[in-house]
Amino acid sequence: MGVTIIGTGSYIPSGIATNEEFENHRFYNEDGSKFGYENDVIIEKFKAITGIAERRYITDNLNTSDIASFAAELAIKDAGIDKETLDYIIVAHNYGDVKHGAVQSDTVPSIASRVKHNLKIKNPYCVAYDMLFGCPGWVESMIQANAFIKSGIAKRCLVIGAEALSRVVDQHDRDSMIYSDGAGATVVEYKSGDSGILAHKSATYTYDEAHFIYFGESNNQDLTDARRYIKMYGRKIYEFALNNVPSAMKECLDETGISITEIKKIFIHQANEKMDEAIMNRFYKLYNETPPEDVMPMTIDKLGNSSVATVPTLYDLVLKEELGDHRIRQGDIIIFASVGAGMNINAIIYRV
Repeated sequence: MGVTIIGTGSYIPSGIATNEEFENHRFYNEDGSKFGYENDVIIEKFKAITGIAERRYITDNLNTSDIASFAAELAIKDAGIDKETLDYIIVAHNYGDVKHGAVQSDTVPSIASRVKHNLKIKNPYCVAYDMLFGCPGWVESMIQANAFIKSGIAKRCLVIGAEALSRVVDQHDRDSMIYSDGAGATVVEYKSGDSGILAHKSATYTYDEAHFIYFGESNNQDLTDARRYIKMYGRKIYEFALNNVPSAMKECLDETGISITEIKKIFIHQANEKMDEAIMNRFYKLYNETPPEDVMPMTIDKLGNSSVATVPTLYDLVLKEELGDHRIRQGDIIIFASVGAGMNINAIIYRV
């Protein structure tokens, strides 16, 4: 018995940007020097490493709070609840509402307050707040909702991950091809029975790692505006993830006493196909096991990296049987896991 997901919803933007749309971009290195390969070679290497063939962007009239609201509405409908019975609305994001063409993020009021307003919830005791925790924000929000409900502070929570990274990317940086937009939401409450969160683990590494992902100037040094963009040290993040995420997942699983052979699915943050595969392989290697062929659903090839939205969106698609042959059934043991800016990592063991 435990804190259980009773409804899910997601918003996948309609705008599709294929890799070919980057062929006319001018890419530069961090020091402003022109990149040493032609764009077709850059794109080919990018696809081989990340697995991304296309990504989704929101339309110009939408913001992060809008798509968060869309996903929330679907999750509330799926749960079949009265929205006025929600005790908390927790929205994980990182960059707030950045309007199309704007250079400044808008986070006042909070994205969660905007979502509550959009949902037209009247109950003043439905508390809305934002979670800033890098890409692991939705998973961490689930962990907080779990604590609220188990402690008796809340009975029912709405947990959302939403991001519009297309508004904060540097078009002159190869890494801009990674990022995308999207939103996923879940309604959680305490239910009797065997389902729910069984264990969780979180960690923040900052001694050497705090600035692996940061906000910085465009790689095109001819630009004179003061705008900042999402930047990262990809190799350092890759090594960090491989050294820390599998062990966190293991500690979390070991706490439950459940065998790794019982894991049906691993819903990991869709950051980079090669990195996610390496994390999964190293996790199974800790138990001297080989991962099952279909244990890790992936959406990054078509949806890109939408930060906090990747895990809840992925879960919603699989739960509703909209992602190939992937299926989960009542009683299945699954893992949610993520890594991202901070540097933060977390994991949840969950029984469906």
